[in-house]
Amino acid sequence: MFTGIVEKTGKIVAIEKENSNYHFTIEVDFVDELKIDQSMAHDGCCLTIVKIDKVKKQYVVTAMDETMIKTNLHTWKIGYEVNLERSMKMDGRFDGHIVQGHVDQTAVCEKIIDENGSWRYYFSYDASKNNFTVPKGSISINGVSLTVVDSEKRMFSVAIIPYTQEVTNFHNFQVGTIINIEFDVFGKYVQRLLENYLEQQKK
Repeated sequence: MFTGIVEKTGKIVAIEKENSNYHFTIEVDFVDELKIDQSMAHDGCCLTIVKIDKVKKQYVVTAMDETMIKTNLHTWKIGYEVNLERSMKMDGRFDGHIVQGHVDQTAVCEKIIDENGSWRYYFSYDASKNNFTVPKGSISINGVSLTVVDSEKRMFSVAIIPYTQEVTNFHNFQVGTIINIEFDVFGKYVQRLLENYLEQQKK
């Protein structure tokens, strides 16, 4: 379980393919605090740490084929800057929203507007998967907890303050950038309940 508050960005320093799996070696300065089998969100995608090199300040995570297809991991290259968040502490403050680390689908950056001190990002996504956004609702973009500003059938926007722009990989986004999105977990439960109710009404 995560909160969508990115701790640091790490850098992809090696990518190795083994059968249908991909091993990503990531460099970050808090490696000394990590341990094998620990779950960590990478651009909002929960991956397990399988190897640690404290001398080089690097660790390795493995992604299976399904994860590669469903997320933006297939776009990662050497040097890519990835948003990182360790799992939530139960005794800490809950500053974002409930993020499971289970990416629902990817989206594409369609437009970036400089609003003189902040930025508005517009994203499009495949609405056929029955996911949705609501104005002022929560959404996770590359693991960053954000509030939806504009909400349409296949498009939404978020506003980014300078701090978020600086400490996450939002500053690398361009038109056409593929990002991971996780929709609000409560919205997904409500949607499923309504679908079940409507199905029962048809019987």
